[in-house]
Order: sequence, then C-alpha cells, then structure tokens
Amino acid sequence: MIASTTSPSTISPATNERADNYLTHKTGILSWLVTLDHKRIGVLYLISILFAFFLGGVFAILLRTELIGPGQTIMDNDTYNKIFTLHGAIMIFLFIIPGIPAALGNFILPIMLGAKDVAFPRLNLTSYYLYVIGAIFALLSILLGAADTGWTFYTPYSTSTSTSVVTIVLGAFILGFSSILTGLNFIVTIHTLRPPGMTWFRMPLFLWSLYGTAIIQVLATPVLGITLLLLIIERTLGVGFFDPGLGGDPVLYQHFFWFYSHPAVYIMILPAMGIMSELVSTFSHKHIFGYKFIAYSSLAIAILGFLVWGHHMFTSGQSSLMNMIFSLLTFSVSIPSAIKVFNWLATMYKGSITLETPMLYALSFIFLFGIGGLTGLFLGALATDVHLHDTYFVVAHFHYVMFGGTLIAFLGGLHYWWPKMIGKMYNETMGKIACLLIFVGFNATFFTQFLLGMQGMPRRYANYHEMYTPLHQISTIGSYVMAVGFVVCAAYLIHSLFRGRKAPANPWGSATLEWRCASPPPHDNFSAPPTVGDPYDMSDVRFDPQIGGYVFKTQPTP
Repeated sequence: MIASTTSPSTISPATNERADNYLTHKTGILSWLVTLDHKRIGVLYLISILFAFFLGGVFAILLRTELIGPGQTIMDNDTYNKIFTLHGAIMIFLFIIPGIPAALGNFILPIMLGAKDVAFPRLNLTSYYLYVIGAIFALLSILLGAADTGWTFYTPYSTSTSTSVVTIVLGAFILGFSSILTGLNFIVTIHTLRPPGMTWFRMPLFLWSLYGTAIIQVLATPVLGITLLLLIIERTLGVGFFDPGLGGDPVLYQHFFWFYSHPAVYIMILPAMGIMSELVSTFSHKHIFGYKFIAYSSLAIAILGFLVWGHHMFTSGQSSLMNMIFSLLTFSVSIPSAIKVFNWLATMYKGSITLETPMLYALSFIFLFGIGGLTGLFLGALATDVHLHDTYFVVAHFHYVMFGGTLIAFLGGLHYWWPKMIGKMYNETMGKIACLLIFVGFNATFFTQFLLGMQGMPRRYANYHEMYTPLHQISTIGSYVMAVGFVVCAAYLIHSLFRGRKAPANPWGSATLEWRCASPPPHDNFSAPPTVGDPYDMSDVRFDPQIGGYVFKTQPTP
C-alpha cells in the first residue's frame, strides 16, 4: 500500500519552510516505481545514468591500465576489444546521450516553465522504463559473450562476428525509443505549458537548448533505429543490406549510422551549452549577453548538425565533390558554437564573478570545449584529416568535446541544481578539490593523445611500438588522477544527503523560476502560475545573510 500525505498549498520561498516536498509527498518503493512526478523520474534517471557512468568508467580504467605499457598487461587482445566496445556503448548510449536531458532536464524543465509537470507524465515514466529495458539488454550482452565491434557496430564485421552483437544492438534500439519519447514530451511541454507572460524570448536558455535537442531526438533517432533493426535482420535472417558477401554495402551502414550519430553529438552537447548559459549568467551576477543570438544558435546547431555526417567518411571512397561539400558544412557548424562561447565570455566581462564549484566547471568547460572545437577544424580539413583519421588525435578530439564538454557541463549542472533537487548543500571546498583533480587528470589523459595521434598512433589498438610508451604512461596516470576526482565528488555528494547544511530556496542568486520554489521543490511545484519576468534580470535578487541565500525583492505568486 502506498502511503501519501496532503501537500500544503503555500510556502515561503525565502525561508524555505514547507513540511511536504516531492521526496516526502508519498513514501514507499512502489510510490517511486509508479510515480508520474517529473522530479522523481528525473532522480530515477540520475541514479541509473550515474550507475552507467560508473560501469563505463571502470571499463575505461581497465583499458588505460592495459595500455600503460606495450604488450599484454592485464588482458588479451580479444578481451581488450570487448572492453573497448562496452566502454564506448555504455558511455554513449547509456550515459552521455540521456544524461542531461533525461535526468537534469526532466527535473528542471517543468519548474523552469512554472508548470506542475511535463505534458505527458505517463509517457515520461514509459520512457524511463524503456531506458531500463534497453540498458538490461546492453548489459546482458556481457554474459552472452560481449560484442567486440566497437561502439559504432561497423559492418561487415558486426554481421559476421560470433560475439553477442544482436543483444547489445537490440539494447541500443530500445534506448532510441526512450530518447524519442523524451524529446516529444519536451517539445509539447514547451509549446503548451508555458505560463502567461513567458514568451519564447522570455524562456531560460537551458529550455532553448532542450528544445533544440528534442528536435534532433525526434527527427534523427528513428534513422538509427531502422539501421540497427536492419543490422539485426541481416545477422538473424541473412538478408543482405550491409555485408558485401550477401550483396550489401558496408558504406551504406556508415551513411545511416553517422546521419544519426553526428546529430547525436549535438544531442549530447546542446543541453551542456544550455547549462553553461545558466551558470555563466548566475555566477557572473550579470544579464546574459546576446540572449537572442544564443537562442537562435541552438536551433542553428540543431539544423546544421543534420548536414555534416559525411566528414566521418572522408577516407571511405566517396567523391571528391562530396568531401569538399561536407568539409565546408563542417566548418559552418562551428559558427553557432563560436557565437555561444563569445557571448559567455562577453557575459563574464566586467561581471561580479564568484568562483563557486558550478562556476569552476563552467570555466573548465570553456577551456576544454574550446580545445575540442578547435582541434575539430583539423579533422574537418581534408588535407590533415587523411593523416589524422583513425589515430589517437581523433580519440582526444572526441573526448575533449564529449567529456570536456558534455560531462563537465553535466557536473556543473549537477552541482548547480543539487541543492534544489536534494535540499542540502555539499562541501564547497571538497567540490573545488574534486573539480581540480578532474580537470588536471583529464588534460593529462587526453592532451597527450593529441601528440600520440600526430605521431601516428592508431586508435583501438591493444598494443603499440615502444616509442609511444612515455605518452601512454602519462595518459594512464592522468586517468587514475581523474578517477580519484570522481570518487571525491561522489563522496561529498553522498555525504551531503545525510549531513549537508539545509539549502535555501535560492543559494546562488539566480533569477529563473526554479529558484522561486522551496528546496527541495513541493510535489506540485507551484500552487499557482508564478510571476514571469526576464530570467536573467538580477536586479530583483538580493542576498539575505539570515538564511544564507538569496531572496526576491518582489515575491512571486506562491
């Protein structure tokens, strides 16, 4: 039987006094498993994706340990290939793609809109269980003889290997439906549930980024689903789509896969950019610079992201004309990203910057994503890509964009909204130490890989020439330092659950709507639509030393 309580209708956002919240509104495990509350679903997603990140991280440490020296260290070549595939597939499909939209987006989007929930709560819960089912299939492949194809499942090897390709591909296929339902839910929610007064250009930029992401999820993910389904049919029924031995074309698979997977890069990075806009404005205590340019650039990235997949295939034998066209489009997609970075820097200019932990992650993002974006120009240029293709340069570039971009922004957003989600403050000093360890460890791990790639070290190899040993050793040691940073991060966040100081409703001084309700939020978010204003107007926010947080001079409708 599910116990429930009646929710009070009013609160004082300044003092954060409310007996009931979304964590205590109903009790019992069943109340979580069948919940329709977007906040609880967001927490369920957060727990699930952090578990996936832990698994993917363990596999990454095993890979780096194997590569600490030439020859076999802790595993043979076949095991290395399987661990490599699991690391990539788990990190991409189970963590980075769903990470920000499904966890932070699910929790924050309706509160930022001043809404009580997403448009389709049951569809939201369905998308979570589809994620769980897909994850189970993906992890079940470990017990059935893990696939050794790499996370891209390239044909014709993926159609001929004896490993459990079908199981992990089926898992990715199911995960695609979860992504589509989440995107559809966000689009409808933003279109229909904005409160009176919240026009498109009064929406926080995090919502703009989630909107652009949702468009990509709905339009691009079905292509991956069809591609993976064709791969399963080819393996199980012997119908030739991609295997040349059956009359298929392996390059066709690459076109299908990258038509989804390059837009998927922006499914990963667009929400991260949205988080950045919130962090930079809040901790600079200044209105965001160039609001409309940032908003429109989110849509521009979503559109241009569909047109650049061919740069993954410069060496596949496609025509010189196509190579030039895709190279031009690749350079063009950097423009809206550069607009965002410029506007973040302009926002910080002459701002009253405070260096709390979320802002440290924001500054790390700008540095790391800047390196990732600029090194992408080398891979977009035909003359240099031919030399750097399939080397560790590509590995480093990819991780600087995905890890240095998406994961760092995810950590910044997690620390930013943690007090709102949990109602407790974490140890700020430990947060800064963990950020420093992750930043130093990351650069030691992956910057050395740029050098390895320029010297010709191929990616995905379990063995290498002795000349590469020093750089590989630095890279492996860096991964250990980074792992320590994540352990420290997990330790103080878990500690805050039990011993953390009670969080005020608005600890950072932000002006967006989620900071106008208590921490943690009540079950119904707002008993009436809150007053909508400029989400980046800090003039209505003042610090109250009595509560150790910020209050609004003009209190909104409770």
